[in-house]
Amino acid sequence: MKLGILDQSPVPEGRTAHEALLASLELAQEAERLGYSRYWIAEHHNMTGLACSAPEVMLPYIGAQTSHIKIGSGAVLLPYYKPYKVAETYNMLATLFPGRIDLGIGRAPGGSAETSMALSDNFLKGVAEMPDKITELLNFLVGSHPEGHMYSKVAPAPVPRSAPLPWILGTSKKSAIQAAEKGTAYCFGHFMSDQNPEEIISLYKNNYIPSKMASAPYCIAAVNVICAETEEQAEELAIKSRSWRNLLSGEEAQLEQESLNTEELLQDMKKKMIIGNPVQAAEQLESLASRIGADELMIITLTTDYQDRLHSYRLIAEQML
Repeated sequence: MKLGILDQSPVPEGRTAHEALLASLELAQEAERLGYSRYWIAEHHNMTGLACSAPEVMLPYIGAQTSHIKIGSGAVLLPYYKPYKVAETYNMLATLFPGRIDLGIGRAPGGSAETSMALSDNFLKGVAEMPDKITELLNFLVGSHPEGHMYSKVAPAPVPRSAPLPWILGTSKKSAIQAAEKGTAYCFGHFMSDQNPEEIISLYKNNYIPSKMASAPYCIAAVNVICAETEEQAEELAIKSRSWRNLLSGEEAQLEQESLNTEELLQDMKKKMIIGNPVQAAEQLESLASRIGADELMIITLTTDYQDRLHSYRLIAEQML
């Protein structure tokens, strides 16, 4: 089982964005040493608890200080951007780091409504245009605009020998069908979706149309995991992390948490998270991948301490990689 890491570059209470970004670099370096297959960093805007607003800035910083692990965006929020500029940026990265660049594509706002307005004149228009934007971006990446198209002679230089690998990221049937029809790899956000993962991944694979990017479907499931030496320690870390997560979610989530006792809260968290010791975490990860049909798993671990986060990834790697 291949394992990757999705990093949201968290800024726990009492830490700074500078510390968070340095911790992201340390995590990527350790991931490479431990044998993780890829490291992605997410894009968020105007969120004080998450430090990375520009994966395209962090990726060359990380790529230059690692040697072989695949690195990528999880994801570029395409409604905000022109496909040509995205293609240029990731072609540049693929030229600098041959064979290592993943280009994750998402449609989420990544911030508040006011932030979306600050980033784009019309975010909803960009969302409505997503299918066309994706097609245009893919055509730029593989040089396949049809003859006579206004962009048929436009190349997003530099053109690398190995193009960045495009992925569509999503949490619903709509994103699965979109990835299948466009012929891209797919990453299902299990950690943030209430929908049936088996159904969505099966929908993607059964409807996949081979393309220049990939001849066969390939799916990653992104999963929330907290691992520690013992189950009790992992549960303690999970409870602490829930308190911090609720600072991002607002007062309603905080009140919801306060209405539950610790045992009820843990049971609620375990519905969408894997929490346990290394043997438990490995068994649950392998069972999940087999059950839902994922080809690879990507782990998201949020804790209030960076060393606890690193230790969680180390324990999982030692057990599974």
